[in-house]
Amino acid sequence: MAGILDVPKPRINCSMLSQHINRPVCFLGRVEKVHSTGKTFTMLDGEGQTATVELNEPLEEELSGIVEVIGMVSNKGVLMATTYNILQEDKGIPFGLELYNEAVKVLHDFPQYYPFQVTTSS
Repeated sequence: MAGILDVPKPRINCSMLSQHINRPVCFLGRVEKVHSTGKTFTMLDGEGQTATVELNEPLEEELSGIVEVIGMVSNKGVLMATTYNILQEDKGIPFGLELYNEAVKVLHDFPQYYPFQVTTSS
């Protein structure tokens, strides 16, 4: 069976969490707050909505800025992270989270052009 990193994952925002329960997803947002245990943090998406992310192990590094999380959505709407990547914002140019959010909406509005699953022909 393929692991979560080996399968296609839709990019989602907070408003799409409930539609992807128990499915692998990719979520990108700005870190808002890290819990003191280092095992949970909250992120803001491009619409200013908050998502909670849970980790299997406590963070070993400071987490801030734009972060991409790959994981599963729990039945409570929490992102259970498998992995995360910190995106570096170079040369003082902030990441356009609102524009990214608009692109995510387009991906979902036109699935015939941007499929999330690989289909095989017979």
